Amino acid sequence: MSVYAVKWNKFHPRIFLSASADWTVKLWDHGQKLPLMSFDLGNAVGDVAWSPYSASVFGAVTNDGKVHVFDLAENKHEPMCDQKVVRKSKLTHIVFNPRQPLLLVGDDRGGVLCLKLSPNLRKTEVIREKEKEAAAASAGGDAIAKKPPPKKRGADAGGTDAAAAEQKIQTPADKEVSRLEQLLGLGEKGQRGAQ
Repeated sequence: MSVYAVKWNKFHPRIFLSASADWTVKLWDHGQKLPLMSFDLGNAVGDVAWSPYSASVFGAVTNDGKVHVFDLAENKHEPMCDQKVVRKSKLTHIVFNPRQPLLLVGDDRGGVLCLKLSPNLRKTEVIREKEKEAAAASAGGDAIAKKPPPKKRGADAGGTDAAAAEQKIQTPADKEVSRLEQLLGLGEKGQRGAQ
């Protein structure tokens, strides 16, 4: 069956998606022979796109006029949203706006639609962490979060290792990559078991 689109994940250099006529979107690690995940959308998939703000969100369009948006951080098996947006056309292209929560979809009759994403489909890993911290604080769990770190003992008790301090600081993009690897079960070397 034909593959209509292949797109790299903006955050993770080894992860990409494929969209094909066999009704599937497949998620791949370029170091593996088999896909990590496969999503059957019930109709030929014209295009697929990763969101520019989250490593775990992607969208796909199908020949039956539906837009499917997945967030692997919320549900690995079902789309967070699938909506029919055209009646007699096949959707052929999808793209996320790089700055605003908007999607553009194009069809085989020359039409382009602009769709606004709901707030739950706009979450980044940083936003998810803040929500968890707020929930823990409101539940009385902030006492645990404010506990001071244990005192160092031994040779390096007086100073800090600059390399270790640098490793602990993660950019938002690093957090997205870490979260995606965790969701996909990728180990430190990027392998999922022995295949």
